[in-house]
Amino acid sequence: MKLEENGYAISDATRAIELDPAYEKAYYRRALCQLSILKPQLAAADFKKVLSLNPKNQLASTQLETTRKLIRRIEFEKAIDVGEEESPVDRCLKIIADGGCDLDKSYAGPVLPRNASGEHTITASFVDDMLDWFKEGKALARRHVWEIVLGCFQLIVKEESLNEVSIEDGMTCDVIGDVHGQFYDVLHLLSLTGKPGNKHCLLFNGDFVDRGSWSIEVIITLFAYKWLYPKQVLLNRGNHEAKDMNKVYGFEGECKHKHGELTYKLFSHVFTALPLATLITSTHPPSPALPQAILSPAGVKRYFVVHGGLFSKDGVTLDDIRKIPRLGKEPGTEGLMCELLWTDPQELPGRGPSKRGVGIAFGPDVTKRWCEANGVTGVMRSHEVRQEGYAIEHDGLCTTVFSAPQYCDQGTNKGAFIRIDAAGSLEYFQFEAKPHPPMRPMAYAPSLPGMMM
Repeated sequence: MKLEENGYAISDATRAIELDPAYEKAYYRRALCQLSILKPQLAAADFKKVLSLNPKNQLASTQLETTRKLIRRIEFEKAIDVGEEESPVDRCLKIIADGGCDLDKSYAGPVLPRNASGEHTITASFVDDMLDWFKEGKALARRHVWEIVLGCFQLIVKEESLNEVSIEDGMTCDVIGDVHGQFYDVLHLLSLTGKPGNKHCLLFNGDFVDRGSWSIEVIITLFAYKWLYPKQVLLNRGNHEAKDMNKVYGFEGECKHKHGELTYKLFSHVFTALPLATLITSTHPPSPALPQAILSPAGVKRYFVVHGGLFSKDGVTLDDIRKIPRLGKEPGTEGLMCELLWTDPQELPGRGPSKRGVGIAFGPDVTKRWCEANGVTGVMRSHEVRQEGYAIEHDGLCTTVFSAPQYCDQGTNKGAFIRIDAAGSLEYFQFEAKPHPPMRPMAYAPSLPGMMM
C-alpha cells in the first residue's frame, strides 16, 4: 500500500478474506486501496463489512460516512455536467468579452501586454515576472489565468492525439517526467534544461498536477510556456490530468481555493485536449550505424513518449493512437486511452495484472514486438518513481523518467530528464530536490481515508 501498489494489495486482501471471511483488517485495508484507485462504491461495501464484524469500530464508521459523501458528490457533479450545454472555454470567453473578468484595481502583479489589436498576449518578460511573482507566494489575476489557459487550449486542440516533432540538426529535446505540483523543483529543473527556444524543445510527459501543493503555479507555468513557444513546448496528458484524480489528490481543491470553481472546470476541459503521446523523430541516421537499434522506415531513430505505457493486446499501431478521440473524454478504466496513461512495465515476459489496480503490466517481449512493428527505437514513459530519477528497462527499449525529486517530501529519489539530439542520441541528467515554503503535500485534498501522500 505504501508503494501505491494497490492492485497487488487488493489481491492479497481478497486472498486473506478467502482464507478467513471474518478477517476485519483485510476488509478495512482493501477498502483503503479501493479508495486510492477511485472505486468508492467498492470501498463503502468493505467498510460496511468491517462494521458488521465490529459495530464499535469508530474509524470504519467515520470513513464509511466520508466515502458515502464522496459517492453522493460524484453522482451530483455528473448530473450537473450532463445538464451543462456550454463548454467552460466558451463560458470564460463570453465572460471576458462581457467585461466580467477584468483586472481588479488592487492587483499589483504582472500584467499581460497587449498586441496591435488590443488583445492580451504572452511575452518572455511576462513569464519571467510571473515566475518571480509565484516565488513570492502570490497569485496571478484570474483574468490572466484564464487567458493563459485559453491561449494554450487554442494550440493543443489543433494537435493530434499522437503529436509529432522532428529534431533538426543543432536541436535538442528534453523529455521530462512527472512533476506533480512541485513548483520549486520545476524552477530548478528549468534552470538545468534551459528555456525553450528555436534550438531547444521541452516535452512534459504528464502528471503536472496533484499531490504537490503548488499545482496551480506549475500548470500555469507550463501552459504559459506552451502559449509562448507553441512548437518548442510539448505537453502529454498524464493519468492525473483527469477529473477523478483531481478530486481526491488535491488539484481540484487547490484550484477552487485560488481561482474559483469555473477556473477548475476550465482546466478540466482543457486537460482533455492534451495529446496522449508524442513521437520524437531524429532527422539523420545515427552515426556510426547501430545495427542493434530499431529504426524507422526512413532509417532514423524514433522515440514514442507516453505517460503510462503499452497495450493489453498486440497490433496497436501509431495510426490507431492518432485516431483516438480525446476532447471532452476522461481516461476511464479500460481502452487505449486508459492504457496509454496507466500501464506499467514488468520484468517478466507477457502481460500481467496491474499492481495499481488500473490498466495492465507489459513485459519486455511486448515492448520489443510493438517497437519492431511500428519502427520505434524505444518507449519513454513516466508514471512511476525511480530512485535515480530514471531507469533503462526492457533491454534498453523502455525507459522510465521521473522528475519530482524527493517525491511528496517523503521519498529519497532524485529527479531526472532525458536529452535527445538530432541523431537520436540520449543523455541523462539527474537533480536533487530544492527547499520550498512550509506546506505539506496534498494540502488542498479532501480528508479521505486511504489517500497516500
